[in-house]
Amino acid sequence: MDVRKHNRQAWNRQVDCGNPWTVPVGETEIAAARQGRCSIFLTPTKQVPLSWLEPLDGRDVLCLASGGGQQGPVLAASGANVTVLDNSPNQLARDRDVAEQHCLQLRTVEGDMRNLSMFSVQMFDLIVHPVSNLFVPDIFPVWKETYRVLRADGDLLSGFGQPFQYIFDYNAYEQGVLKPKHALPYSDLDVLSKEDIHRRSKDGEPLEFSHTLEEQIGGQIDAGFVITGLYEDRDREEKNDLLSRFTSTYIATRATKAVTRKDYAEQGAESDAENRAAQERR
Repeated sequence: MDVRKHNRQAWNRQVDCGNPWTVPVGETEIAAARQGRCSIFLTPTKQVPLSWLEPLDGRDVLCLASGGGQQGPVLAASGANVTVLDNSPNQLARDRDVAEQHCLQLRTVEGDMRNLSMFSVQMFDLIVHPVSNLFVPDIFPVWKETYRVLRADGDLLSGFGQPFQYIFDYNAYEQGVLKPKHALPYSDLDVLSKEDIHRRSKDGEPLEFSHTLEEQIGGQIDAGFVITGLYEDRDREEKNDLLSRFTSTYIATRATKAVTRKDYAEQGAESDAENRAAQERR
């Protein structure tokens, strides 16, 4: 089935439902960012360390699968040149609304996190990628594409869920019982019936996929990144989340682009192609 289409419609509905990741920042966060106190989140509760972000003024930043009026406007208020890419038009509308309200400059692009072909090689200094890759079945294209569009020594900041969360029976979990049921890696397409998927579409619930730590962290390394930072996090309200009472349920990583001779060759080839195209237009 068309997972991207299903999840686009689902997240459009999530905006209407007030999902926490769709609630825009307010005047307090924008004012603080303008004064040099940038506060953004990759995971539910822990702020991204400033050492992972600074300097921001004048840097080209891609907020990847990061619509909702949260990370993008704060980074723009901090002086960054921000592009927000998201699969949901309604999520992107949140970013534009905040930008207009606070006189901020940012660009929004509707697209798939696995395909950044609209961006040239080494176009960004920083990529901010909060918890979102659970909504695509294959994440290696995400790491490959982010590596391509980052500049030398650029950083990819990513948040993702611990894969063990998907072991448990969801219905039992909702009743307060941890009942192992599913083998990993988990896929809604393998577990849910056609009727369940139809209901999710009707109710505005996205399809989800677990990814192993080998795919999450090892995948970044395989793409060429060097992991230079990591922290763990839990859900916003531990009393309402069984697993968060006992252990961290999210991970955030900072991955730095380790540039190779091949990267420089590819950048040179693309620059030559752009120059030839410009000459032909003239």
